[in-house]
Amino acid sequence: MEKKLKIGIIGAGKVGISMGFVMIKNGLDVIAISDKDDIALKNAHFYLGEKKEILFTKKNIDVVKNTDVIFLAVQDRIIKDVVRELYDESEVLVNKIIAHTCGSSPSNILKPLDEKGAMLGVFHPLQTFPDIDSAIEVIPETYFFIEAEGKVGDILKFIAENIGKYAVMIKAEHMVLYHLSAVFVCNLLCALLYSAENIMKKIDIDLIPFFPIIKATLKNIEEKGPLFSLTGPVIRGDIETVISHLKAIENEETLKSIYKVLSLVATQMAKERGSLNKDMYEKLEKILTGKD
Repeated sequence: MEKKLKIGIIGAGKVGISMGFVMIKNGLDVIAISDKDDIALKNAHFYLGEKKEILFTKKNIDVVKNTDVIFLAVQDRIIKDVVRELYDESEVLVNKIIAHTCGSSPSNILKPLDEKGAMLGVFHPLQTFPDIDSAIEVIPETYFFIEAEGKVGDILKFIAENIGKYAVMIKAEHMVLYHLSAVFVCNLLCALLYSAENIMKKIDIDLIPFFPIIKATLKNIEEKGPLFSLTGPVIRGDIETVISHLKAIENEETLKSIYKVLSLVATQMAKERGSLNKDMYEKLEKILTGKD
């Protein structure tokens, strides 16, 4: 029954176009997509136009009027602007499901659309989308986090499991912690590797030789979890190596801060694993915090 639902997308960016592409490919009925930008709409037509008859429009309200399930695939900072626009331009939204694709905000950011009868939700792909083509490729293996209840949750879950790997239901009050975790494993991982790359530039070597160890580490984490995948000087209690690392970056305050904080986390992991005795733990803690 859900496959007969008419789906619309507001926002012809990487998320909106890639989701629309996979939805159409998997038999869902995407019939409209909107964007204020001509180039974005042209791009949407390139990816979706040959798949089926779709309304491409600059008017977001046209998407709402012609569909049953509407995804707001716009940047986080303009969600409220789009919501206000839809509220002002619509009379009733009864039986309309409106869900945004932002991972950091719960569905109540879509208020007051519910005052006009809309049913609200969140439909967030836990994935990184550097471009449309790579997004299309990875969506089938992506987990979708959904914040919605009842019928809305059931329908969004159906769509998620039709285009992705699995749907995870999440409470509104947990959205910020979920998104924080996503930032740690994705965005801040990039920042961490960028820091390593900058260190290697000092000796004229790029990051390529490190890719195998990065991949092996991620494979170990997938199989064993982060706690039992930790290796290196901290888990061994190799205090002299830690001191030599800090000395090598003693004039690099940002790098030193990163190293100390993450090594302190590693020290706590080592303690949890029972790899450090009390004396070693206290010595490492003192070195990394500067506390007596």
